[in-house]
Amino acid sequence: MSNECFLGIQKVEIDSFSGYKIYPSRGRLFVRSDSKVFRFSTSKTESLFLQRKNPRKIAWTQVYRRMHKKGLSEETTKRRTRRTVKHQGGIAGVNLQTYFDRRPTSEAERRKAREAVIAKAKEAKKAKEAKKEKDKSKPRPSVPSGPKVSKQQMKGGRGGR
Repeated sequence: MSNECFLGIQKVEIDSFSGYKIYPSRGRLFVRSDSKVFRFSTSKTESLFLQRKNPRKIAWTQVYRRMHKKGLSEETTKRRTRRTVKHQGGIAGVNLQTYFDRRPTSEAERRKAREAVIAKAKEAKKAKEAKKEKDKSKPRPSVPSGPKVSKQQMKGGRGGR
């Protein structure tokens, strides 16, 4: 006796042709030469499968009923479709009202604002370069240092005397 039977756990299979449930110890198993497994609840479903009948065209199969929307009580309520609601959000961390308040109205104003920003950036760059030149021209104060020590001596080795 297998462990599953001992524990009382048995699986309900589905008929490969009709879609009906096959309870444990019922039905037949058909294994095709390509190792695909088919399960049948009755010899009738097995026979129809082996005759290569299409279960979508046989009225009593589950596949037929599903295709032709038979016995669906939930389908009576019409499904609502959600409408997409358009809304405008903020742009780049600025809320929409602030964005519209700050935005220049005409092309000339935008150009003028852009040129002002560029001029300000150029001034800042010139000031930075001037400061750099000023620092270069100033001589560095000489710091008195102790005796020269090589890298080897710093590490504790013997060297360079």
